[in-house]
Amino acid sequence: MKKIKFLDYKNNFLGIKNPSNKKSKVYIVPYGLEKTTSYGKGTSKGPAEILKASHQIELFDDELKLEPCNFFYPLTLDIDKIPSSHIKALKNLENIVNSIVKLDKLPIILGGEHSITSFCIKPILDRYKKLTVVQFDAHADLRNTYQNEKNSHACAMRRCLDNRNLDIISIGTRSISKDEFEFFRGNEDRIKIYWARNNENWNLKKLQNSIKDKNIYISFDLDAFDSSIMPATGTPEPGGLSWYQALNILKIICKNSNIVGADINELSPIKKIDSYNFTAAKLIYKIISYSILKNYL
Repeated sequence: MKKIKFLDYKNNFLGIKNPSNKKSKVYIVPYGLEKTTSYGKGTSKGPAEILKASHQIELFDDELKLEPCNFFYPLTLDIDKIPSSHIKALKNLENIVNSIVKLDKLPIILGGEHSITSFCIKPILDRYKKLTVVQFDAHADLRNTYQNEKNSHACAMRRCLDNRNLDIISIGTRSISKDEFEFFRGNEDRIKIYWARNNENWNLKKLQNSIKDKNIYISFDLDAFDSSIMPATGTPEPGGLSWYQALNILKIICKNSNIVGADINELSPIKKIDSYNFTAAKLIYKIISYSILKNYL
């Protein structure tokens, strides 16, 4: 990979002046890959709108009672043009994440479509050997292929499971095909699903115990949120998570495990409506804050 370049404060995440490389604990990767979207379009514009919206975030967090950014000093990568070939684009992202992992920084990837996840985790799995992916998503994403594409956004978790020593916990699932369901039933030793329809009965203590002290990669598809608060996504579904439901689960995960990376994906911005972009940006700030400041939770 070429020498890493960073966006300046006018264009980076949060709009704050860049710290030194040595001081930064978090590298943010805006990667607007859009190759396999199958309904609503526009995920290629997601990262830019997230970065723009992030400049409006109040840096002080009333929950944590401090300014979290002063503890992790984020740097936002200046990404060259994404390759036009889907597989080359995915491998390019894998190389970027690999470079970040080698520098002992926390990689936070802003999609783009969900097909990125299985390539983001490869360098992380190489380092930690065992990994749990916690997927927030309306969809199971367990298809082996979708529209003749094995690396479709609809196959994101299936491709993750191609790796040994990896399991998945899915939060908020409410859309699954017959074939996916059969695959899930045959692999329940590696896949745990918290079905959205049963959210009032979720055993969060059991979730806490299942991720205790494990290496966790968070993959947050924004359609995990209920479509009433996050319609700006390619495949929205009713019956999803509320803002504070999501934060509560994220706190449990971050406090009790070792967060080794995350991607936040599938924002399809709606023209002249900035609130959904802001919601995505605020979510990212929360995920990073909870990950780095787990002792404050």
